[in-house]
Amino acid sequence: MTLTAARQVADAVLYEGYLLYPYRASSAKNQVRWQFGVLGPDGAVQAGVGEEPTMSAEVLLESQPLSTVDIHLRFLQVQHRSVERREGGSWAAADELTVAGTRWIPYFEAVPQEVTLPGLRAEGSRVIDVDVDGGIEVEELTDRGQVVGRLVRTRLRLQAAVTVTTRPGTDQRLVVLGVRVDNRTPWTAGAGVTRDRTAQASLVGTHLLLTVHGTRFVSLLDGPSWSAGDAASCTSSRCWPGLISDDDGADAVLISPIVLGDHPGIAPESPGDLFDATEIDEILTLRVRTMTDAEKVDARGTDPRAAAILERCDTMTDEALGRLHGARRPAAPSVDDVPVFADPADDEVPWWDAREDARADPTSDAVLVAGVPVSRGSRVLLRPSRRADAQDLFLAGATAVVTRVYFDVDGATHVAVVLEDDPGLDLYDTTGRYYYFAPDELEPLPARQDAR
Repeated sequence: MTLTAARQVADAVLYEGYLLYPYRASSAKNQVRWQFGVLGPDGAVQAGVGEEPTMSAEVLLESQPLSTVDIHLRFLQVQHRSVERREGGSWAAADELTVAGTRWIPYFEAVPQEVTLPGLRAEGSRVIDVDVDGGIEVEELTDRGQVVGRLVRTRLRLQAAVTVTTRPGTDQRLVVLGVRVDNRTPWTAGAGVTRDRTAQASLVGTHLLLTVHGTRFVSLLDGPSWSAGDAASCTSSRCWPGLISDDDGADAVLISPIVLGDHPGIAPESPGDLFDATEIDEILTLRVRTMTDAEKVDARGTDPRAAAILERCDTMTDEALGRLHGARRPAAPSVDDVPVFADPADDEVPWWDAREDARADPTSDAVLVAGVPVSRGSRVLLRPSRRADAQDLFLAGATAVVTRVYFDVDGATHVAVVLEDDPGLDLYDTTGRYYYFAPDELEPLPARQDAR
C-alpha cells in the first residue's frame, strides 16, 4: 500500500506555518514559529518556553483476526544554522554574510523526519522507543570560485516513545486503537534558554499516518449508526484523527494537530507548498511577485524552502497562474440531498443556475406570510428580528413594498423590499439595492390605491 496521495495532505500539515509570507527571517510574523503539533521536552511548559510533551488519539477498526497496523510518525527536527566568515585560515562568527547576491543570517531551519513502525498487531499494548540522530553539517559558501564563508547546521538527538493500545468496542464488531506519542528528549531549563532553542529538543508539526492490513478503519465523523457509541467514546489530546485516502483509494487515518474532516485533499491546481494551507495560492503568489529585489535577497537567505517558493512564483507561467484563480467542481451527491427546485423529470436543468431554470423568477415568485401570498408589489410592515443590526432596527415599523422574492440553494427565503414613499424608489430596480428580510419578519398590509 502506497501513501503518496495521503502524504500530500500530511506535508501541508507538517509545514503549516513553517515560514509565512513574506518569507523573510526579519518579518515580525516569522519571529514566533513552530506553532502546530509541537511536542516539547519535559519541563518546557513549566519554564514558559515550550509545549506539552504528549499527544494521543483513539480510532476505530473493524474487529478482524490477525489484522495489523502500520504507523508512520512524522515531524520536523529543528536545526540551528550559524554563519561564519572566512578570515585567513580560520573562521569567525558573523551576524550576516552576503554571498553571490544572497544574504545569510543565523536562523532556525528544520529537517523532515519519518519513523515507520510496520506490522503491529491490532491487539494488546506495546511501547516502541524512537531515536533520531543529531549531527553537524557544514555548507561552504563560494564567491567567484573562492570560499568566503560557511553555514554550520546543528541538530540535537531526539528521543521519543510511541505507545499503542487496543480495547474492544462496546459493539463486538469494533476495536478501539489508541496511539500516543511522548517526547523523552533530555532537556534542562536554564537562564537564556529561548523558545527557539527549546524547539531543537522538540518534535515539531508532529502527526501520524496509520494504515491497516486485514481490516478497515471506521469513521469517527460519518460511520454507520451502530458505531456511534464507540466513536463518541474515542478520546484525543492535542490532535484530531480523520480518514484520508491513499493512492489505492483505501482509507488511512491522519492524526493531525489541525482539525480536518474526513478525506481532505490538496487542490490539483496548487503548484507547490506555500506553508499556509488556509490561504489562497493565487493571493500569496501575487504577493510574492510584488516583493522588492532587496526583500527577495533576504528571503532567499532565510531558508532554502523560501528560495524555492520565490523561484516558483517568479517563473510561473500565465497559464499556471490562471488556474489558481478558481475552479468549480461538483459536490459529492448525498442520498438525502433534494434541491429546492429540482424536478426529477428534468435532470438536464442545473438546479443552481437561475438563468437556465425559468421556474425560478424573483419578480413573479410568491411566499406565504401569515397565510397571505406576498410577491412583487405587496405592501408589508417591517418587523426585524433575526440577528437584526442597527440599520434593521431603524426600519422597525416602517412600511415597505416587495420587489423580489428569492429562494436560495439552502431552502431559505429572502424577500427584497424598498421603503414605501422613498423618493428614490424608481432607482432601486436599476441599481438592485434593496433591503432583505425573512418572511417571518414581515406583516402583510392591504393594497393602497396610490401605491407606486
